[in-house]
Amino acid sequence: MPADIRHVQPPLKYIPPRFNRVIFELAKLFIPLLLRVRLRPWLPAGISRVEIQQMETLVQLYRQFQAGKIRLLIAFRHPEVDDPLCMAHLITQIPRTARKMGIKLKNPVHSHFMYDRGMTLWAGKWLGWLFAGLGGVPVRRGRKIDKKPIQTVRQLLLDGQFPFAIAPEGATNGHSGIVSPLEPGVSQLAVWCVEDLHKANRPEMVLIVPITVQYHYPQPPWQKLDWLLSKLERDTGLSPQVVDLANHGELEPIFFARIMRLAEQLVGKMEGFYRQFYHCEFPEIILPNGSDIDILMERIQRLLDQALRVAEVYFGVVSQGSKIDRCRRLEEAGWSYIYRDDIEDIHNLSALDRGLADWVASEADLRLRHMRLVESFVAVTSNYLQEKPCIERFAEMSLLMFDLVSRLQDRNALPGRPRLGWRQATIKIGEPISVTEICAGHLNNRQYLRQIPAEVTNILFAQMQQLVAE
Repeated sequence: MPADIRHVQPPLKYIPPRFNRVIFELAKLFIPLLLRVRLRPWLPAGISRVEIQQMETLVQLYRQFQAGKIRLLIAFRHPEVDDPLCMAHLITQIPRTARKMGIKLKNPVHSHFMYDRGMTLWAGKWLGWLFAGLGGVPVRRGRKIDKKPIQTVRQLLLDGQFPFAIAPEGATNGHSGIVSPLEPGVSQLAVWCVEDLHKANRPEMVLIVPITVQYHYPQPPWQKLDWLLSKLERDTGLSPQVVDLANHGELEPIFFARIMRLAEQLVGKMEGFYRQFYHCEFPEIILPNGSDIDILMERIQRLLDQALRVAEVYFGVVSQGSKIDRCRRLEEAGWSYIYRDDIEDIHNLSALDRGLADWVASEADLRLRHMRLVESFVAVTSNYLQEKPCIERFAEMSLLMFDLVSRLQDRNALPGRPRLGWRQATIKIGEPISVTEICAGHLNNRQYLRQIPAEVTNILFAQMQQLVAE
């Protein structure tokens, strides 16, 4: 978050997309560098190679799009902050693959995209300028109906010169191997596009293509992970464990136990914090057939729930839905206290009114920190480490705990994560989903159309899970 977040701010203005060919061409030149070099504290990068599977599918879809046969939504997984860079790299490779296939595509080959309006708050206004020049549309995730972005996206889906890319999970979960529940927005936009095309008497089909991004370390960074865990152990009051890194055959169970020990310490500390200062109750959890890990995971989920309730009580937000839904509602509630739509000109406030507005903004920022602590852990499950104890999953869990400890030490929305080692990204392109065919014959049945987004979302989720598991 920006340094002055504790002071009241003007309303968040909508940033309209203004695709600029010069900005687009310059951005393409920098993508290889951005993948490898860390230019911002919150962007770890360090990706040495990107492997793309089934690229021919995407080339054919772009060919059909440019021929006016389809309208295309690209639904991509978003487990890490680096994913947009990988997706940008993917788009730049389409013309090269097309040439190898003997297909000629019109330039430029690009995609519009949706991004979280909050990114420009913690990254800086320059990011809003860049994303606007690349054809991005900002959205406030917590608003039930963010009218201006939705209208813009619908128009771009109908008439835009590029396909449209959206991350249907809505936020990162820090887990390459877990697909979070999908938000229905992508599917709803696709159905609206089918309706809009039908009203315009246009023949194009509407397709959604699922894409997943996963990361792995070609050389397991056990030494760097040992350093990170030692740091976290010291920061949380534990004595760092000494590990014989030369004993390669036994490292997985050692690091598994070490991460569980650290998680137990963190949960205990946070339970004590919320019990003492927010009067939360944490009775003993008894699972007759559960292991110690199952009990620990239950404690984590209960802790996340209590942290959200503390913020919900302050903002007067109803506690319902998934933890992700609750986080989004809290974010919007907090922003309404900080970025004040009800104040015409904050610079003309009296000293008293300005002081009160700053007080409200400062406290809202503090209350939002409870929600920020929850965001990173919404995908944590008891079997993620157990079913596949490997360096990638150990690193993911350790970095999530690093985020927690870092956020307790300062107010940064995204702490500067340490780079544990060079990574490789694997992008998998799935089979397109024809929303037009699903809607066929029912375009005059409003009741049926209202059910289609949920059906399409389930199909998309199943395909993404299959791609991740392959």
